[in-house]
Amino acid sequence: MTVSRALAPVLLFLLALPLQAQFKLDLESGVVLGTPYTEVRIPNRGGTLVDLAKELSVNPKVFYRARLGYTIGNRHTISALYAPLTVRYQGSFDRDINYNTIVFPANQPTTVFYKFNSYRLTYRYDFVVRENWRVGAGFTAKIRDANVRFEGESNQTGYDNVGFVPLLNFYAAYSPTDRWTVLLEGDALGAKVGRAEDIFVGAAYHVSPRLGIKLGYRVVEGGADSDEIYTFTWINYASAGLLLTF
Repeated sequence: MTVSRALAPVLLFLLALPLQAQFKLDLESGVVLGTPYTEVRIPNRGGTLVDLAKELSVNPKVFYRARLGYTIGNRHTISALYAPLTVRYQGSFDRDINYNTIVFPANQPTTVFYKFNSYRLTYRYDFVVRENWRVGAGFTAKIRDANVRFEGESNQTGYDNVGFVPLLNFYAAYSPTDRWTVLLEGDALGAKVGRAEDIFVGAAYHVSPRLGIKLGYRVVEGGADSDEIYTFTWINYASAGLLLTF
């Protein structure tokens, strides 16, 4: 079943709801604080297992992402997320590395580009809507556009991995005052061949009913272990953003 066919019943249901709706735009940026591990082995059988985060160096990386949401009836939200990311690792390995059937010799300068772009369409239902609390859950259809590219002095190669990933979505917000909100939200799911988590925890200050500022911590973790590839990463972010309602 395609993503569009799977989402069709949800879209038809939302169109039948009362026309009490609002748009929300979440613009987020910040710095990649670090990557505790970025393990790669391609091919999974015969390749060399490397941990890019431990064996090479990584410079601080600025990231950005944007989410546009549409809420109907104060409970139903559809949102689309664009979250590109490429982290660059540089240095040299202390041994020969067999990556994607190409050997990168030891002690030679090597640059690795770890790309992990994400495109997501989410439906969420808020089952708790109170004066101070809003809690919801739903599901996310994610398109993963990943590539791990090795570049050495005399050779280079990459491995593209584009695919569909279903995730569960969750959201919890507590507002002790009219101005402040504590947030916990994300997408996550585990399966036999891999897992994915993208979780934000932080706080938002509402300058006005239409404008808010958020600060917090984001973690992205996960990967895949299949016949073809083995790749798992953990990325920490310090994030800030603008919340616009219109």
